[in-house]
Amino acid sequence: MNISAFQHDLLTWYHENKRELPWREDQDPYKIWVSEIMLQQTKVDTVIPYFERFIEKFPTPEALAEAEEQDVLKAWEGLGYYSRARNLQNAVREVVSSYGGKVPDNEKELGDLKGIGPYTKGAILSIAYNQPVPAIDGNVMRVFSRLLMIDEDISLQRTKKLVDEKLRNIISTEDPASFNQAIMELGALVCTPRSPGCLLCPVQAHCEAFSHGREKELPIKAKAKKQREVAYAVLLIRNKENEYLIEKRDEKGLLANLWQFPMVPLAANNLNQVEEWIYKHYGLHVQLNKKHGKLKHVFTHIIWNLDVYEAVTDETMEKKDSVIFAGREKLEERPFPVSHQKMMKYIRE
Repeated sequence: MNISAFQHDLLTWYHENKRELPWREDQDPYKIWVSEIMLQQTKVDTVIPYFERFIEKFPTPEALAEAEEQDVLKAWEGLGYYSRARNLQNAVREVVSSYGGKVPDNEKELGDLKGIGPYTKGAILSIAYNQPVPAIDGNVMRVFSRLLMIDEDISLQRTKKLVDEKLRNIISTEDPASFNQAIMELGALVCTPRSPGCLLCPVQAHCEAFSHGREKELPIKAKAKKQREVAYAVLLIRNKENEYLIEKRDEKGLLANLWQFPMVPLAANNLNQVEEWIYKHYGLHVQLNKKHGKLKHVFTHIIWNLDVYEAVTDETMEKKDSVIFAGREKLEERPFPVSHQKMMKYIRE
């Protein structure tokens, strides 16, 4: 590869075609950090309104560090992968307490912060501080597996290490911020997972896979394990005050610290034990009424099949912080996972 010609062709295309994105308006390391965490596992178009609302609510590291976790989760509500938000806030608190609110500009200190992996570290150092450090995510692995015609599984650590070594020789030392963003942009707009737009590619002349007619064979990636499916009956339990029973999930694990309606595991889709299960766990006698609908929620490793039911109770419950009855306004204030947000429509109706 002619590195200087590659850099020229890539950067010329980027400056002429880059998307106007709110985190590109300046080189504020905090904003870049927030955007990169949001963009993990989430599409750009989805992230934009979340990013704008989040920065409006928490405009500085100090504002995020001082915020209540429930407010942060509420601002993140709908983006999923909520551990990202919790890790971000914890790391920002460390930045405020240990570095006076200035995001570190060296690899060691930045990499030691919770939730900052090699990719996020590279993105912040290159985009905010203009340091020639690679930022390697799935997009970048795909682009360089084609450019360099790498026949190794891109999910393997040794392949990522290989790409990192290659990239450190290829990255622009004059404008690493634009270089890394250009590679990300190329992967998002042209060198896409399926049907790459090779005829429109600004670096087609430098691509080994294209010259050998192998662009659709690459990258090589092992198939993900099949997700496990589990069934639940979700109960919208209403009391005499027109309030609904909700509970806070555990502090650790899937959807930690979010609120949800009671979820009853369904063994072989057997509804007979639901009311008994509710009494055992909440000390409430309930009457199961009509079925509102069915929802499916897909995680990376598991699929929830959710049957949503209306239920009523005449009883009160011993007061707990993590299990409460809440009216509609209180429900709107708390952070819920997407699947349970969708159930709100049955309450509003």
